[in-house]
Amino acid sequence: MRQSTLHQVVEHPESTRLQYGLTARAYDLGWPENRIVVIDEDLGKSGTSADGRSGFQRLVTEVSLDRVGLILGIEMSRLARSCKDWYQLLEICALFGTLAGRSGWYL
Repeated sequence: MRQSTLHQVVEHPESTRLQYGLTARAYDLGWPENRIVVIDEDLGKSGTSADGRSGFQRLVTEVSLDRVGLILGIEMSRLARSCKDWYQLLEICALFGTLAGRSGWYL
């Protein structure tokens, strides 16, 4: 989960609420509650680079350790604004069979 600035976090609480609400969507898709993890340590940080974004780095690590089955997001491209970082994540997802999609997709 991510919003670019602390100002956005404060001024747009609906976006934050929707992002946290993705846990219910994962549960509805059949994921057990104990397997649903929200990575939110990047709230208020720009997605222009993975540098300094411990949440994105943690996500990439967890996927590469084959510990992630599904990544949900409202706008998936907001996970990484850098093509390099975004394509690295997509490639790792493909290698480990991790699904990634917006919350509106029906699996």
